[in-house]
Amino acid sequence: MKLSILMPVYNECAVVERCISLVLGVALPESMERELVIVDDRSTDGTWDTLQRLAEQFPEIQLYRQPRNRGKGAAVRLAIEKARGDFSIIQDADLEYDPSEYPRLLKPLLEGHADAVFGSRYMAGEQSRALPFWHTVMNKGLTLVSNMFCNLNVTDMETCYKVFRTDLLKSIPIRSDRFGLEPEIVMKSAKRKLRIYEVPISYHGRTYEEGKKIGWKDGIKALGVILKFWVIDDLYSAPYGRGVLNNLTGTPQYLSWLAREIRPHIGNEALEIGAGIGNITARLMGKRTLYVAGEKDPLHLHALRNRFLRTPNVVVRRLDPEIPEDLEGLEPRFDTALCVNVLEYLEDPGRTLAALRTVLKPNGAVVILVPNGPGLFGTLDQRLGHKRRYNSESARRLLEGQGFDVKHIYSFNKAGAPPWRMYGKALGAKDINKAVLKVFDKTVWIWRRIDRFMPWQGLTLIVVACKRGETGG
Repeated sequence: MKLSILMPVYNECAVVERCISLVLGVALPESMERELVIVDDRSTDGTWDTLQRLAEQFPEIQLYRQPRNRGKGAAVRLAIEKARGDFSIIQDADLEYDPSEYPRLLKPLLEGHADAVFGSRYMAGEQSRALPFWHTVMNKGLTLVSNMFCNLNVTDMETCYKVFRTDLLKSIPIRSDRFGLEPEIVMKSAKRKLRIYEVPISYHGRTYEEGKKIGWKDGIKALGVILKFWVIDDLYSAPYGRGVLNNLTGTPQYLSWLAREIRPHIGNEALEIGAGIGNITARLMGKRTLYVAGEKDPLHLHALRNRFLRTPNVVVRRLDPEIPEDLEGLEPRFDTALCVNVLEYLEDPGRTLAALRTVLKPNGAVVILVPNGPGLFGTLDQRLGHKRRYNSESARRLLEGQGFDVKHIYSFNKAGAPPWRMYGKALGAKDINKAVLKVFDKTVWIWRRIDRFMPWQGLTLIVVACKRGETGG
């Protein structure tokens, strides 16, 4: 096991050497190694010279320097990119936080209870310096507002001490360059439904005369960050391609509409492949005696296990839709196999459907949802990694070729087709504006009522098919 200590530094010549000494000297849990990833934010007071000397002295130090001063968030973003440990903790270089408390912060992670741990200055820590009243009021006020918008109950949103599993931290995009880092990462952790724990920590805060850098203007900016990332679902970094899909369709009213459409076709024992982070799973698993959510992406598997940890009828399992052997041991067990936004990504979707047929009971059905309309294929599809779009004829041929009889086939979400054509074909865009998606989601109650009256094909195709020669669905 290894701990990555992420240290952004800017003009801390007076204290940085003492801080690094404490970090490198702290006793970590047994058998845990450490690395100290330092990013200098273009210091001008001699800090860089000190850091270079210490990096030559201690092999645990990875030292980087920004090309220009960009702020704490940008420095932490670079440190996250370079981190190689199993866990990562953010450590300011100003001696306000005590590295000796690392073991306390790591404990919930090592015990498997948490995905992230925040150190709270306002819980009963061992010791805490009394600081100006209005600074404390500002911190607690920002925490209150953050809690209201992200539906958490943390006591110290602005704390520096935040510890994460590194794989999860690397998957969260950090957009804020300066002190907006703290509310941004809390909001995104909440939306990702990470298991967040708090532990009390000591705090040796500095006054502005002693070098404190954050002020009331940063508090105003933090409010803007809270509101921005409450509106925008920017939850996954670029390497996690299906995260783009979750951002694009992760709108609750739309998903409820979609679930309402396919729920009548789902049997008592269901298998979903490509479950993602469980948006559809959560809406369909109720009243089923067995619901198996399969996913291949390790981050999404982690999210699924967290989300359904205490849901006894939901089983989370690693399933790669392109590896039929992953389904071995399940056949024939299910009334329904469900593929939502899966087949368009696969090199050989027929092979996947053939494998799913083997896990279905007699009278079992497969329910698929795929992008509709080859003529709509454009830059949005390319960005998502789609290999194709379907129409009724091509979807029918695909299913019938694998031993299924199509019972129902219809398009869905006609309101979404014109914007998709405009963004992906006319404008050549790679993303739909997330504010536009929010507006669409808030008006779904209108679109679902007039969907059947629109005179064009929908953005999505829903197909229900049964094993050939059998009835059901």
